[in-house]
Amino acid sequence: MRVICFGDSNTYGYDPRSYLGGRYDADSRWVDILAEETGWSVCNMGQNGREIPTVAPSFPTDTDLQIVMLGTNDLLQGRSPEQAAERLNRFFSGISLNRSKILLIAPPPMTLGAWVPSPQLIDDSRTFARLCQALAKQMGIRFANTGKWDIPLAYDGVHFTEQGHRAFAAGLLDELK
Repeated sequence: MRVICFGDSNTYGYDPRSYLGGRYDADSRWVDILAEETGWSVCNMGQNGREIPTVAPSFPTDTDLQIVMLGTNDLLQGRSPEQAAERLNRFFSGISLNRSKILLIAPPPMTLGAWVPSPQLIDDSRTFARLCQALAKQMGIRFANTGKWDIPLAYDGVHFTEQGHRAFAAGLLDELK
C-alpha cells in the first residue's frame, strides 16, 4: 500500500529540543513507525511551519491513502478556527484523489507552553478539531480526532515528544484497523 503523509512539523518529526529544525530519529517519528508496523510504502511530506496551502499540490494518482494533518500553524499565525477550516475546505477541493482514500486528522489540542501563551489558542485548537470533523463528514473524507489519543506534547505546547509520536502512531494504527 502506498501512503502519503502531508502535514507540518509534527508529521516531519521535528524535535523541539533542537531549535534548528532537527528531527527525532526514525524509530521515534510517527510516520516511520507507521511504515515499520504496517510494511507500507509511506512518503513523509511533512514540513516545519507548513500552513494549510491555498492550492493543493499534485499528489500521485496511485496513492492508496493520503493522511492530512494541518491547521496548527494557521492558528498560531492568528487565523480563527473558522478561517483555518475554510482554507482546509479549499485545499481538499483541489485534490483529485478519491475521497475514500483521504484521512483528515485533527491536530492534537494545544497545551499551555512556550508557543501557546493563552488559553484562547487551546480553545481554538479544540474548536478547529470539531470543524475538521464536520468538514470531513460534509466532504465524505475519513476523519480521526487526536484529542482522544492522549498525546504527550513538548514544553512548547505544540510539538510531540518522542512518546507523543509513539502514542500518535498507536492511535492511528487503531483508527486504520
